[in-house]
Amino acid sequence: MKFIKENLAVGFMLFALFLGAGNIIFPPELGQNAGTAFIPSIIGFLITGVGLPLIGIIAVAKNGGDLQLVANRIHPLFSILFTGVVYLSIGPLFAIPRTGAVTYEIGIAPFLSESAKSSGLLITTIIFFVIVLYLSLNPSKMVDRIGKVLTPALLFVIALLAVKAFITPMGEFGEPHGVYATNAFSESFIQGYLTMDVLASLVFGIVIVQALQAKGITDRAKQVKTTIFAGIVAAVGLAFVYISLEYIGATSVDSIGYLGDGGSIIAQSAKALYGSFGNIILSVVIILACITTAVGLVSANATFFNKLFPKLSYKTLAVIFTIFSFVISNFGLSKLISITLPVLMFIYPIAIVLMFLVLFDQMFNRAPIVYSLALFATALVSLYDGIKTAGYSIGWYENILTLLPLYDQSIGWLVPAIVGLVIGWIIHLFTK
Repeated sequence: MKFIKENLAVGFMLFALFLGAGNIIFPPELGQNAGTAFIPSIIGFLITGVGLPLIGIIAVAKNGGDLQLVANRIHPLFSILFTGVVYLSIGPLFAIPRTGAVTYEIGIAPFLSESAKSSGLLITTIIFFVIVLYLSLNPSKMVDRIGKVLTPALLFVIALLAVKAFITPMGEFGEPHGVYATNAFSESFIQGYLTMDVLASLVFGIVIVQALQAKGITDRAKQVKTTIFAGIVAAVGLAFVYISLEYIGATSVDSIGYLGDGGSIIAQSAKALYGSFGNIILSVVIILACITTAVGLVSANATFFNKLFPKLSYKTLAVIFTIFSFVISNFGLSKLISITLPVLMFIYPIAIVLMFLVLFDQMFNRAPIVYSLALFATALVSLYDGIKTAGYSIGWYENILTLLPLYDQSIGWLVPAIVGLVIGWIIHLFTK
């Protein structure tokens, strides 16, 4: 009991770091699209949005919280390139700017007049990133600022929406739309990529370790135990949020109509549940969620690149990443999402396979050949998934890939990854 009480704030902090822009806007859209297929849809989304991130936290925690150290088992060059791409993807290139854009579009824009909206995004993002930078410059206080203050407030306002939606639903479950009528599970599984939670789980480990060291916890075994506990707390919190928000979306069609946009769905649902006060509740949720996630991502990126380039201090890098994210966020939310998905389709499967290999690598003595072949086979499929998502196609290559099991469900990389692992393991047995 003492352990739980002492470390609950760390778990709350990790939950808040995960719960960002995508975690709020994607589940309601899934709910409206899935309708009566709510159960298979939420299961698919929970796998990529909760289950895999928890496994990622555990995998990285057991290896010191350092993704680069883990990736170094394959090859030093792969370690730098892959880890750098992951950090930049969930950092200044995509995820951090998205927090600023979502803060404006859902948290601020509904309260502005049409004339004020012309400069609203710029002013909002300036204020938003000033706050993020201030909170990021002293990561040793992150547990107190986020885990003990911001997270309880965030959970409270989400609970207000969720409880009202369950007690007095806005309507019945709607009909499934499009691909959700036949493939609600697999489509929701892929939509879970957009939360970027698996990638975040691979880098938030270093934030947790850093926070624990600031609290005086330097024992490696205790750090691992605390980080895993924090991961479980975060997973429970995320599952509650996702189920609640997708349920709100699934039962909202009778009241607000089919909107097809997660931000609009949750905004209109909040208004239907609580009137004009609902928009205020939602605004608070969005702003708190986006600030906490942005702070965690700026801190993680600054820590990683400070280690990579020691001449650049943590504070200098935090300033650079914050300013860069501010600039990118002003391109707008829709543009950011359209650019993000092709990249995620490529690197997400690689991250998932790496994560599982790390968990079980003692079975093959961490042999680089096993890592290399499994990840190479995965990349052969996921690279084309990214190209295809970007709107391009290579006919002969796609004809080959369509022969793979589960390719139509967008997880065609799974069997090649297993085959690559088995071949690598056999080679390892004959050459060790």
